[in-house]
Amino acid sequence: MQINGSRDIREILKQGVSGTYDRSLYDRIRKNWDKVAKPLDSMGRFEDLTAKVGAIQGRIDPAFEKSALLVFCADNGIVEEHVSQSGQEVTAICAENIAAGKTAVGVMAAMIRADVTAVNVGIANPVSDAVLPFCVRKGTRNFLKEPAMTGEEVYQAMQTGMDLVLAGKQKGYQLLGIGEMGIGNTTTSAAMAAVMLGLSADTVTGKGAGLDEQGLTHKKEVIEQALLRYGLRETDTFTILQTVGGLDIAAMAGAIIGGAVYHVPIVLDGVISLVAALVAERLLPNVRDFLIPSHRSKEPAAEKISEKLRLDPVIDAKMAVGEGTGAVMMLTLLKQAALVYQSCNSFEAAGVEQYERYTK
Repeated sequence: MQINGSRDIREILKQGVSGTYDRSLYDRIRKNWDKVAKPLDSMGRFEDLTAKVGAIQGRIDPAFEKSALLVFCADNGIVEEHVSQSGQEVTAICAENIAAGKTAVGVMAAMIRADVTAVNVGIANPVSDAVLPFCVRKGTRNFLKEPAMTGEEVYQAMQTGMDLVLAGKQKGYQLLGIGEMGIGNTTTSAAMAAVMLGLSADTVTGKGAGLDEQGLTHKKEVIEQALLRYGLRETDTFTILQTVGGLDIAAMAGAIIGGAVYHVPIVLDGVISLVAALVAERLLPNVRDFLIPSHRSKEPAAEKISEKLRLDPVIDAKMAVGEGTGAVMMLTLLKQAALVYQSCNSFEAAGVEQYERYTK
């Protein structure tokens, strides 16, 4: 992909990202919330989050009119070990349906006129070009037998994610959500979470798309065997991603880094995007400042990663759809909050005395 202004992911990881969002602008937006004719802080977390979005964008009036979702689709070789109910053919089918707007995320996004782009970063089976063609390889390797990816494959997927954020910004998108689709990716994400959090596979592994208890036990055993084989607890984040991660996770990590580099707010989805966020934060500290959490996934690792990143998801509905559905739901709520900020009467316009903020 050739994009004007694109930066090399390798150089970014070497040099880092200078600073964070404009804290003074954040404070000004928060003070403006106090002028809206309502009780102080009564919009709760949304006052903080809209201020954060505006500060990332560099706007006193946060912009939510044009948003989009990137859904990174890839297969995982670990499905050879029967860690999922479904086979790899399902990834291709679902990716095509996402591109056609026929899945949950497409229906939800249409309501707020958010564009959805399905991106092929590693689908094993053939798909049409309606799924944006950036395939690094046709599925990762089975990490129980060999590392899932080469270093070059990881960089390529990360570069794709970062470049798509820049492309989105150049198209006028003011904030972006990220999601994923890939059979076996709750296994890759659990393996990565176990290593990065220093926890056992038993603690962080969930049922994914509906395993029974026997299947869950087998899934945990497969992950634990792989972790023992590679000794990953003693190694670096990039090697962890390369060894037991997935191309979707790598691409999302790149997109998250792109959000920090190009000052685009990135709205996360569930546990797999949280794993990508933890990868990105460990590779490039402070990228978390450019992230907006969405929902509390029912996968066990999600809460632990959120705490590690000091991100507090707003939506608590025990969702586990994937595809970026939580991100789109959060975009909907953010747009509603922004309308309150931008369009409600001020105390002055309403002819009501403004509340005072008392400090102890």
